[in-house]
Amino acid sequence: MAFTTTTTTNTATFAPPVVVHRPTSGRPNRVLCQASSKQGDPSLTRRGIAAAAAAFLTAVVGVRNSNNGMGVGEAEAAILEADDDVELLERVKKDRQKRLERQGVISSSNKETGYLQELVYKLSKVAQAIEKNDLSTATSVLGTNTNSDWVKNINEALTKLSSTPEEMVEVDTFNSSLASLISSVNKKDIESSKLAFISSADALEKWIVLTGLVGTIKGL
Repeated sequence: MAFTTTTTTNTATFAPPVVVHRPTSGRPNRVLCQASSKQGDPSLTRRGIAAAAAAFLTAVVGVRNSNNGMGVGEAEAAILEADDDVELLERVKKDRQKRLERQGVISSSNKETGYLQELVYKLSKVAQAIEKNDLSTATSVLGTNTNSDWVKNINEALTKLSSTPEEMVEVDTFNSSLASLISSVNKKDIESSKLAFISSADALEKWIVLTGLVGTIKGL
């Protein structure tokens, strides 16, 4: 039987030429081809696999029914949406697990939350003293340096209850601002004391929100 031979080149994948033999009779075509390289093949991506699966499902069910059939695009979208739903569910589960773990840590940290409640009371007294330009009272509340026991207790509590980089950023900001506040009130620098107090209070408030301690620490 006579054959005609046609040669085509795949320019996208650098694979050897594909040779297709077309018989001159009415018999079915016999196609010999070499698989293209898997490297860089878009069909191997997640979206490509979804598209292939959608095409398969559409072929099995039928391209379109008279009223309510599903096309390839709709099937692919349905598969990707279902996949996204699974990923979303996994994220929700992980977030819930993290919240439960965080709540467990808070519930078992009565000593640390007590230190933080004491800190809020101290800052409230300092705020009142600064408003009255009474830095002597502020000094008596804060002490003369950051080596006092209450400051060490606060650092311990903040470190134990922090679990993310964002929370640690606020801890660092608070510690720096508190050191500046103690120094300023001891130097009787009212303006620097005001700025340092505002910075300390802001950092502490942000940290409490991030850690979920809003309902636990009173007075903010």
